[in-house]
Amino acid sequence: MAEFSKLLTKTDIHKRLSLPTKCFKPLPSLKGSHVRDFPAIDESGFGWTFQCSTRKKGHPKPVLSKGWLAFVRHKELKAGDRVKFFKEKDQSGTATPFYRIEAEKEIKIFGVIFGYSPIVAPFP
Repeated sequence: MAEFSKLLTKTDIHKRLSLPTKCFKPLPSLKGSHVRDFPAIDESGFGWTFQCSTRKKGHPKPVLSKGWLAFVRHKELKAGDRVKFFKEKDQSGTATPFYRIEAEKEIKIFGVIFGYSPIVAPFP
């Protein structure tokens, strides 16, 4: 089951992925900082590095910036598509979790959304 998912907006596909504050728990700990890089593996097995950051002052809403737009371009994502993040335990027995990311295209026929289809793109 996904830790969290989000339907993408125009801002998400052109600037950065803005996440709801409730997504803090499954994200990597910022360890007293306001920014941290973390790796994620897509459904093709390719590794991506995203930068998660929060505002230094005010509401600490998390966003993904570095690496995010390259992912969007590679998957050819559009507003209305969906991404899902999964936090996995390392099978080797270490306590370090890793993340998976899945992208899904919106299936729309005659203006009606019928669901979502996984995007499996070749390695960049």
